Amino acid sequence: MLNNRKAAIIGAGFVGASIAFALMQKGLYNELVLVDANKDKAQGEAMDIAHGLPYSNPMKIYAGEYQDIFDASLIIITAGAAQKPGETRLNLIKKNSAIMTSIVKELVKVKAEGILLIVANPVDVLTHVALKVSGFPRERVFGSGTVLDTARLKYLLSDKLQIDTRNVHAVIMGEHGDSEFPAWSFANVSGMPLEDFAELRGYQDYESLKNEIQEEVKNSAYEIIAKKGATYYGIALSVARIAECIVKNEHSMLPVSVELNGEYNLTGSALSIPAIISAKGVEQILELPLSAKEKRELCSSSDTLKEIIKTLDL
Repeated sequence: MLNNRKAAIIGAGFVGASIAFALMQKGLYNELVLVDANKDKAQGEAMDIAHGLPYSNPMKIYAGEYQDIFDASLIIITAGAAQKPGETRLNLIKKNSAIMTSIVKELVKVKAEGILLIVANPVDVLTHVALKVSGFPRERVFGSGTVLDTARLKYLLSDKLQIDTRNVHAVIMGEHGDSEFPAWSFANVSGMPLEDFAELRGYQDYESLKNEIQEEVKNSAYEIIAKKGATYYGIALSVARIAECIVKNEHSMLPVSVELNGEYNLTGSALSIPAIISAKGVEQILELPLSAKEKRELCSSSDTLKEIIKTLDL
């Protein structure tokens, strides 16, 4: 039987440990299991976080094995080879696909029934791999997608326009990577079209503003990796937000990576699409009336990912 207040994180590196820390602070779960091929690393991270519990939310956090997580309601998979400076996410695919396959087979073996949230990169391809290997329904297997990219977009718009991030409504769609794109046709500030608000704030060249921000969003991860070696705080908070939607059954809209089965006339790959996230996982994939340009960009993202998937033995 599923324990709705229990979660597991597979992979206790920078990203996995940061997610554990973020989940502990949110107080969403009363039990959290860390699993890693390096058990000492998982134990060390669990101990370090547990020592802060007297000043945070009470919970049980410990290092475990696959058999310890069969009843976890959410299983977050971060394990994989790290992205090196200058390396694209798609270059990681072959080694991380093999790692993902081995992990999912272990989860199938212990009859895990929870939601699989894929965070390891390249997240769209690995979400597709996890879905195929597990045989689980697609609402239970999805990726963190462009939830972080969307946060970066909102942050940059907020910074440029000097407006509270909570008033900015915009989304990044497609691949979590080089072919991602902002759905500008839906971007707004508290209901006011983004272009109109930008003009009010003194931006006369709206196209230049969009192009500048789009490039900054796309290159953010590369810049952070070049400066500090890895990104982990932003994704940790993004994953904690997804978990919150699930635990609280919020029915919130987030651009997660989900396998398409005819939506937008696309099949054969997972892409970041705005979806309703609830206790069921992906409750509904939203088909937005994209502009002609945005439709082409979404198809291009799908084609890029399908070419990579063709090289895998699934």
